[in-house]
Amino acid sequence: MENNSVLRVTYLFAGLGAGVIAGILFAPKSGEEVRAYLAKKADEGKEFSQRKVGELRERTEDFIERSKQVAARQQESISAAVNAGRNAYQWEKSKAG
Repeated sequence: MENNSVLRVTYLFAGLGAGVIAGILFAPKSGEEVRAYLAKKADEGKEFSQRKVGELRERTEDFIERSKQVAARQQESISAAVNAGRNAYQWEKSKAG
């Protein structure tokens, strides 16, 4: 799943770059207008990237929290199994002795 997301982002930036290059080559605007347009698009790209990084950070934090909860539940299950085994051993030991 992670590779798919990375691949999508890579394609997004490749398409964005190709679009920018095509726009520059075929732009009917003056150099100043093109620079202003590119600066605007760069800011939009920066905002988009920051938003996606924030979303990714939030998803990662959620994943870590869920992982901690699962690990804690598994630890409780293992502890309960060990205690049950210990109690059964003690009971059998006392019964035999």
